[in-house]
Amino acid sequence: MLKVYAFSTPNSVKVPIALEEMGLEYELHGVNIRKGEQKAPEFVALNPNAKVPVLVDGELVLSESAAILVYLAEKSGQLLPASGPARARTFEQLFFNAAGLGPAFGNAGFFRKFAPEPIPLAIDRFGNEAVRIVGVLNDLLASQEFVAGDVLTIADIAHFGWLWRRQFAEVPIDGAPNVQRWYDALEARPAFQRAIERTTALASG
Repeated sequence: MLKVYAFSTPNSVKVPIALEEMGLEYELHGVNIRKGEQKAPEFVALNPNAKVPVLVDGELVLSESAAILVYLAEKSGQLLPASGPARARTFEQLFFNAAGLGPAFGNAGFFRKFAPEPIPLAIDRFGNEAVRIVGVLNDLLASQEFVAGDVLTIADIAHFGWLWRRQFAEVPIDGAPNVQRWYDALEARPAFQRAIERTTALASG
């Protein structure tokens, strides 16, 4: 049985979404980062970087949400084209998420919510970058249904995580109709709804 260690975070939700879409059975274990449980010795033994999510599949213990998504896609043969331009586009978006969207949204939220005192330069830098990235996605989605082309891939799941928690970063998508259309379509999928419900419940425990 696959085991997922997670919390109600943008990166965590990606893994249950992928598993639900793939129809794979899994156990979801909460790691309450609000209580510092990610720093407990038993969790650090799984991930020395002390961050969620973590996937355990037998002897394999894997961290980093993008790596987990790729592993699950290759394990199941789903949501990742086997070869060619479509596969390359999927990885392009995964790297764009890891290097661009995730850091921009995460830092925008941090400096707006958790900085001991306001740092306008940091807020403007990351907030504006997050808005710019939404614009890039909006232009991309003007000509295709999903971020890597015309079929759902793990790249869509990767981007969805932070857009699901966009209120934390205070980044609106009202002015990005193509992103809004894409987001609403994903959020309406039964697999996404099941995963969101299970992941959100981790914060109430």
